[in-house]
Amino acid sequence: MSEKLDFLRTVTPFNRLPEEVLAEVAEGLQEVRHPREAIIYYQDATKMRGLDIVVDGEYETFFYDSQQNRRVVEHSRRGDCYGGISLLLNKKRSLRTVVARKDTRVYFLHRREFLALCQAYEDFFHFFTARYGQRMLNEEYAHFVRPNRGSAAESYLTSDQLYSRRIETLELRPVVLCAAYTPIFEVAQRMAAARTSCYFITNADENGHIIGYVTDITLRDKVVAALADAREPVGTILDTPIVSISTKAFVYEAILLMFRTKTRYLLVENEGEYVGFLSRNKLLTDDQAQSPFIFIQSVKLAQAVPELKRRWEQVPEMVYQLLNRGVKPEIVNQVITTVSDTIALKVIEGAIAELGPPPAKFVFMVLGSEGRKEQTLLTDQDNAIIYEDKANEHRELVRDYFLKFAEIVSDQLNEIGFSYCEGGFMAKNPKWTHSLSHWKRNYVEWLTDSNPETGMQFAASFDCRYLYGDATIMDELHEFLDVELQKPRDRFFHYMAVNALQYEPPLTFFRNIRTFTVGTQQVFNLKKTMSPIVDLVRMYALKHRIFATNTGERLEALKVLGVFTESETQELLQSYYYLMGVRLKKQAVQIISDKVPPDNYLDPKSLTKVEQVTLKEIFKVIADFQLKIKVGFTKSLG
Repeated sequence: MSEKLDFLRTVTPFNRLPEEVLAEVAEGLQEVRHPREAIIYYQDATKMRGLDIVVDGEYETFFYDSQQNRRVVEHSRRGDCYGGISLLLNKKRSLRTVVARKDTRVYFLHRREFLALCQAYEDFFHFFTARYGQRMLNEEYAHFVRPNRGSAAESYLTSDQLYSRRIETLELRPVVLCAAYTPIFEVAQRMAAARTSCYFITNADENGHIIGYVTDITLRDKVVAALADAREPVGTILDTPIVSISTKAFVYEAILLMFRTKTRYLLVENEGEYVGFLSRNKLLTDDQAQSPFIFIQSVKLAQAVPELKRRWEQVPEMVYQLLNRGVKPEIVNQVITTVSDTIALKVIEGAIAELGPPPAKFVFMVLGSEGRKEQTLLTDQDNAIIYEDKANEHRELVRDYFLKFAEIVSDQLNEIGFSYCEGGFMAKNPKWTHSLSHWKRNYVEWLTDSNPETGMQFAASFDCRYLYGDATIMDELHEFLDVELQKPRDRFFHYMAVNALQYEPPLTFFRNIRTFTVGTQQVFNLKKTMSPIVDLVRMYALKHRIFATNTGERLEALKVLGVFTESETQELLQSYYYLMGVRLKKQAVQIISDKVPPDNYLDPKSLTKVEQVTLKEIFKVIADFQLKIKVGFTKSLG
């Protein structure tokens, strides 16, 4: 045991793990010996059971080309690992052929333990993904990693590259521009000459600010179909909004942004300058047919409630597959949220088509976990409607419309699989559909008349996120809250702190996991374990008037303000999303394999020793931050 532990302390990235975790890992290592010239793994054929760490001897790794020549030959010696990239990014199959060049001794770590470490420790995980990224810059290596076109393995690898690849690595289309006064027919001629389906339009000022764009579809719908005069200025038909993204963002972020903003084109900027643009069709090629983004596209094309219901029922399988590949839980959350939002938008648009245009501007907003973009597979509806204030004679008419609208939306969402909220926090409840002035009064009441009950009941109402309608109404609400939160609100924050301290992490004095009985199992509640982090971060965000709703985004904003240090931020982020990953995977298995409704209970005995040790470390992190709340907000250590 001591020999293994001492050795692991010298091996990257194991030397980045906490000492207690490293000891548990060392205990679980198996020693394996390979004779000289033994073929250990076959390229893209051998299923990897785990990770090999070379102790003595040497691995030779390479690709076979079509003539059975060895290509991209590399050697792994003492302290080198083999199998991490294969486990994470190649469907657990060996990327390369591996031969023992000498009598070789390795320590073997089972893939379940390896994947648990990747989920728990971001530095550990990124060591392997960064190595993969560096190797993919080698043209010869990249050539052999990509199997024959059309194979399942290619779809798998390409899909996973979406999560680790940045936009700066993509080939961008050049931005082509013309002024808004340019005649439509001339723009069409320019598009044909440049062989592009998108032309960006600038204002007439000297600054050349981009104000919209024109596509083939724009010309078809607004000119040809409408019999419009092609000599008119192109500014009369342009599409909006202009949506941009940084070259430093990941490919998956670009695709999700396109779905959320309903745009097919993204401008790409670097240090304030546009350096090119991306099209959704280019990103969603046939190579990515297995990716969740094609699935989201199919949701957008669904025509009726039964089809949307079928799509939502497919989400657990997609979640399970993504987590199994090592895709980070926060990314999986974003995928679930985008699918959920897409379904809700389809339902909302259908309700408006049924009832006719709304009689007033409004916003349909989502609250709670949906508002935070942190939905799991055990989810109910949390939503509300804000409509603009109208003159007295129109109030009843407006209210009647939106209550009917809310009922249609809520009933259809329930039918699809988003169950009614047991607490009634949904637009179908008349208490949650009101004018903007009424909503402002609600928030003032929650801020001024706080007590333990309202603190817990209405906390999720501060996780409100725009989903559909006139965004300026949401902006006005945020501006109002910004002013109100600058007033003395000690009582409000005191009760928010009390609420965040109600649940203590299930860690006993002897560092065991405290459980309770459900059926035949001894379990703890994953949702309640995560709640203190959500509550803590929400409280600090409101204190500093940060109106991002996602826990991770709030934490990053608080770090920038100096509220949390880099290490505190990382501890909380890793703790929160590790728990989220465990929770999502457990719920997916319940739905797919056990055929039972998902819940938030977890039996610690179902976890490996590494996972149990990781959980205990997370519970300690949560307890430390609860202590910080006590000191900072309640002025009490009792």
